[in-house]
Amino acid sequence: MTRQRPIIAAYRPIAAGSCSPVLVGADGAAAARITRSVGVPVTVDAEAGYGMTAAELVAELKGMGAAGCNLEDSNHAAQTLRDPVQQAAWLRDVRQAASDQGYRLVINARIDVFVPSLVSGSGGRTQGELVPEALRRARAYLDAGADCVFPIGLWEAGALAAFVSKCPGPVNVLGIRQAPSLAELAELGVARVSYGGLLHRGVMEQFSRALASLTAEREHLPTS
Repeated sequence: MTRQRPIIAAYRPIAAGSCSPVLVGADGAAAARITRSVGVPVTVDAEAGYGMTAAELVAELKGMGAAGCNLEDSNHAAQTLRDPVQQAAWLRDVRQAASDQGYRLVINARIDVFVPSLVSGSGGRTQGELVPEALRRARAYLDAGADCVFPIGLWEAGALAAFVSKCPGPVNVLGIRQAPSLAELAELGVARVSYGGLLHRGVMEQFSRALASLTAEREHLPTS
């Protein structure tokens, strides 16, 4: 792959389905502090848009100084995927709102088709069987103005290769433990790798293990 400048993804966990303006504001302030503190582009996980209009969301992102955002196609309230036609229309509105504000926002359209198979199994459906639906959504979202698609949870090499080879735009994947190596992902043609909260989770797990080890050692110290 061509060597490019690194991109920082601003990630702060929020309860699924939340659309509270207070939470959006808190996240906006955190992301703005990051964009002011680093010299590389910063992208923001904007979930499903927090129930904001396209213009409101774009204004928030622009105010943060974000270079781009993730927008997912999950309907958290209904616990289903959004209709791809409706999601494409929403992405088109976001792109238009950004253009109206003179803002070159990079839109990374997240495709959540593979999430159930990642979290709790796909009910017998393999990732390869889910690829056609993911590609249908990818084409619709790219046609609507997305710059990149993010089939989160897609990690099986064969299914990933099939998706990337037929997708008409750049593909972002989640760098989970089961996924191919970075070199293998590059060979497959993956354009971007995200880690979301995985790095934070890994650090906290290591920290917890260190504390547990210290506690165990303390219990074995001689008492006076």
